[in-house]
Amino acid sequence: MDIAGRTALVTGGASGLGAATARMVHGAGGQVVLADLAEEGGVALADELGERALFVRTDVTSAEQMAAAVHQGAERFGAVHFAVCCAGIGPPKRVLGREAPMPLEFFAKTIEVNLIGTFNALRLAAEVIAKNEPDAAGERGAIVMTSSVAAYEGQIGQAAYSASKGAIVGMTLPIAREFAAIGIRVMTIAPGLFDTPLLAGLPEEARASLGRQVPFPARLGRPDEFADLVRQILTTPMLNGSVIRLDGAIRMAPR
Repeated sequence: MDIAGRTALVTGGASGLGAATARMVHGAGGQVVLADLAEEGGVALADELGERALFVRTDVTSAEQMAAAVHQGAERFGAVHFAVCCAGIGPPKRVLGREAPMPLEFFAKTIEVNLIGTFNALRLAAEVIAKNEPDAAGERGAIVMTSSVAAYEGQIGQAAYSASKGAIVGMTLPIAREFAAIGIRVMTIAPGLFDTPLLAGLPEEARASLGRQVPFPARLGRPDEFADLVRQILTTPMLNGSVIRLDGAIRMAPR
């Protein structure tokens, strides 16, 4: 499905992978709805992109706020055709800390934002996408979720994060099978080590060291490379129901 003239909802769209995806959609001639809690960054990016961009302050774990973002996008641009779910958190914490076990609230919060937030965006976007007129091939739109290589090789301290990202992998195929009847494709990208706000707080040498762990290219991934894969997924009808690792062949060590 061509991106030009169509609308994409991007959660976590104010920065990192989401912002790169928003710029890609806009550059391809589409409209973009930036759904994010980061109001300053979201407003700045929407202003940068201009009239084909809309920022809606959104907590992805809120049914009401997520629904409002979807419907505001549909009202502003006439329809929503794509959803790209990039919102997520990833603070590390061991199950058995030095003083006490991991607080249950910590685990639940990670699951709530990464997994439930993704599902919340997917279900509400799909409801609106399903109302689109199908194109000549019978397609109404596509949804891209974001997992992580931690879904497969979670490191020590990533129990909560890996659980949330592994669940996204697990729900990709059954949702794609369900949505096949209405012409909506569902795919997931599992990025490796990318230069995003999750790593921004590390010293430069630490970031460079992480990049050298990648077999090839031996560097951190760039958000625009993630966006390039999103573009390919949105425009290639045969890509459906699968998870694509985007990781430079890295396989994460225990720590």
